[in-house]
Amino acid sequence: MYYRILFAAITGLFVTMNVLLWRSELASRGRLGALVPTRVVWDKVLTSPDNSFLEIRHHGKRIGRGNWVASIGEALADEGETLRNLPPEGMVKRVTGYRLDFDGSLALEEAPRARFYVSLKLDTNQNWKELDVRVNMRPLLWEFEALSDTQQVRLLTEDEEGRREQRYTFAELRQPEIILRELGVPTVPGMLGLVGLSWPASSTPTNSPVNLSLPWEARLDRLLVGHTSVRVYRLQAELFARYKVALLVSPVGEILRVELPDEIVLSNEGVANF
Repeated sequence: MYYRILFAAITGLFVTMNVLLWRSELASRGRLGALVPTRVVWDKVLTSPDNSFLEIRHHGKRIGRGNWVASIGEALADEGETLRNLPPEGMVKRVTGYRLDFDGSLALEEAPRARFYVSLKLDTNQNWKELDVRVNMRPLLWEFEALSDTQQVRLLTEDEEGRREQRYTFAELRQPEIILRELGVPTVPGMLGLVGLSWPASSTPTNSPVNLSLPWEARLDRLLVGHTSVRVYRLQAELFARYKVALLVSPVGEILRVELPDEIVLSNEGVANF
């Protein structure tokens, strides 16, 4: 009798757990596309323990690859602090900020091979502090550095004619068309035209400052990896109020896919080769 009761209890527990799992799976499907706090998803991206090796394609053709790295800034230990008080290896005692690095190379038709490096530093509230962009396309070199504290931008260009450096304030950047024309760089509509895009006429008022901030929105989504559908976060925004930008992020913050205008897609090599 005792064994029958025990067997019935175990069977009931097994059936109950399967029903709960089944209901949970149905509920998760129903939540597909549900909004998620954007800050929560970005926090996962900024603290991701894994690097993301991305393959870059344009209209399905591979044109390059890049490496995405997220790191956490940590306060230095005091001189009087003993090894006994230090946290275990891999743990951060006090976060001072975050950093995102993205570097790689591009092989474009009828153009020299280009190497790029992008570094973004943020504070603990996820506000940007410093942006550094470098593009090396020999013999051309561009360096762009923006500092939030000083509200200034430094632009360095180097070519066969020599090295030039300009500095601008954020207020002056409200009229980027004038600055780009002074530097001999194609204007924003011209640069978009190089990749087959057009600048919306309604977005170019002459005396209106350009808004470069992107209002991100986060939702639950799924990504097909091989024959398996996996749960991901989708971060999406609109560029110039017209072109969509999307990042598909794993539950631990790894970048799985980036979708940019003109069918430019960055795919995680681990997913692409699955």
